[in-house]
Amino acid sequence: MNKTLLAEFTAREGAQEEVARLLRDYARKVREEEGNLAFDVYTKASAPRAYWIFEVYRDEDAFQAHLKAPYGGPFNAALAPLIEEDASVLTFLDPVS
Repeated sequence: MNKTLLAEFTAREGAQEEVARLLRDYARKVREEEGNLAFDVYTKASAPRAYWIFEVYRDEDAFQAHLKAPYGGPFNAALAPLIEEDASVLTFLDPVS
């Protein structure tokens, strides 16, 4: 079964361009992962500093491999001071059958 989640965070005032730059680079790397099926980055239309990232991985093993990727730690370390939250807020999703 696919592992699907929504990651949310808010860029600090004035940090939007740096957050967008970091995300473009990170998204490119994640999309190259063998088990990644989707990594779509959005901003909220009514609040452009609010980022929503829709992620889908082939299965739990693919998600765990994603978490262990060598570029994840440096990305999160660079992102942390640029966002209002302590870290991305993750919401795991299940399909409606």
